[in-house]
Amino acid sequence: MDSVTQAALGAAIGGAVLGQRLGRKAILIGAVLGTLPDLDVALDYGDAIANVTEHRGFSHSLFVLTGVATLLAILCARFASVTSVSLARWWCFFTLILITHPLLDALTTYGTQLFWPMKVAPTAWPIIFIIDPAYTLALLIALGFGLVSLRVKKACTWGLAISCIYLAMAAGAKLTVEQRLAPALAEQGLEEAPLLVQPTPFNIVLWRATVVEDDRYYESLVSLFDNGHEPTFEPLVRNVALAAPSLMSQQGQRLAWFTGPFLRYETRWLNHKQTLIATDIRLGFPGFHPFSFTLATLEDDVWVPLAVSEQVQTTRGLHLETLSRLAARAAGDTSALCASDYVAQQWRAERVVYRC
Repeated sequence: MDSVTQAALGAAIGGAVLGQRLGRKAILIGAVLGTLPDLDVALDYGDAIANVTEHRGFSHSLFVLTGVATLLAILCARFASVTSVSLARWWCFFTLILITHPLLDALTTYGTQLFWPMKVAPTAWPIIFIIDPAYTLALLIALGFGLVSLRVKKACTWGLAISCIYLAMAAGAKLTVEQRLAPALAEQGLEEAPLLVQPTPFNIVLWRATVVEDDRYYESLVSLFDNGHEPTFEPLVRNVALAAPSLMSQQGQRLAWFTGPFLRYETRWLNHKQTLIATDIRLGFPGFHPFSFTLATLEDDVWVPLAVSEQVQTTRGLHLETLSRLAARAAGDTSALCASDYVAQQWRAERVVYRC
């Protein structure tokens, strides 16, 4: 999640746990600690893929953060001027603030390495977009009320309760969408294929489904207000023939570990060389994927892995016109937007424009 949301969550937890004892200080400490795990973005691993895949790594580990919280609790119990707070209370204060940061991150598409240093793939069950104004606003309003009224604990508790209800609604929406998708997937024989269902930007009403099957992947948009409209899947091309040379490098293997099967491959001319590029199709939106990386260059008809990967910057962004179409599609207008409307013709599985 974004830094404002993480700060607000940490502040609300701090106020709910120790607001009665520390007052506004609990909110301030919570806000600072709530953003602490994201300081790893300042680390440069010398490689674009490493920088992306190492983020939400050690600094988001439940093991590491619990250890840090325990150390802070011991120090505060020993040296803090507030003697009425027990060691157990300090431990709950610091632990809840710190570990809820990666737990919330795990509810986004990017995923989080909750169990670092164990060699397991990032944990992700996406039910909320990385920026969701409704979720954040509930926390900010509660914090504002608590700061003004000095009813810090009560206000923060209410803010957390409302935000948790919103997450429960998001989980319910995801399950509803998955149930709607099941018959359409079965009809096309895709019920066993890897499936990713996630909310579209800034809401929990319109959901994007991505299904991977060999050289193709399929995109679909499903709104809670579709009123009986059956989901349709738009076929796109992955170019899996390029997967093997992508995996020749350590960076390519790391990227595949990070994304699972949700990779698309292509070649482009970069710096006067034919370059192999892999794109994480989970993140962003079809036509607006921000994470594409160089992996190899063609030398004498042989793919040669790059020693250092680079991120290929996208020239496209989500404009107001696109966001307005997303809003219309979320409201149930199935003609407002297809999942692949902004995908280049070369990535379509057919040479005709597929209508959803």
